[in-house]
Amino acid sequence: MHPFIQQIIDLYEAEGHHTYGEGINQTEHGVQCAELARRAGESAELVTAALLHDVGHLMATTDIAFGNYKHDSIGAEYLAPYFPPSVTEPIRLHAEAKRYLCAVEKGYLEGLSPASLDSLHHQGGLMNEEEQQAFLHEEYAEDAIKLRRWDDEGKVEELSNKTVAHYLGSMNAALSADATA
Repeated sequence: MHPFIQQIIDLYEAEGHHTYGEGINQTEHGVQCAELARRAGESAELVTAALLHDVGHLMATTDIAFGNYKHDSIGAEYLAPYFPPSVTEPIRLHAEAKRYLCAVEKGYLEGLSPASLDSLHHQGGLMNEEEQQAFLHEEYAEDAIKLRRWDDEGKVEELSNKTVAHYLGSMNAALSADATA
């Protein structure tokens, strides 16, 4: 096993039991999102992004009940030396995808959980038209929107029966060539 993947597994084993206002813990949420991506037939990179999209919550603990409001960029930066942009960019953009969907999709805002509503306010609120256009021009905007939808759906206990290590194959396949050399 690649040492960085072992580091990720160890991080989830040590910190993944923390909750952030959703009624499930970080490990359960990441596993659920990864399982939704896998069931959708997505690539190893996008399954890995779904699994690890909230790793920034584990790295930068706060006293805030709903987690770290900058967890998207913290997690993407942490993973970037080992994973390609097809993993890290959807993670970096998933909070922006929430802001985008709240601005353009009728009923999306009303369906957010209390934790997601709280973080939306701290992450910039609804996107204006200029921000929407800039977001849509991001190379990984579509993947970030998919990830955001799994993020919303990944709160169902029946999908929690796996571990982070269960997705070892996806994580190994998603490692960047530089990391495996």
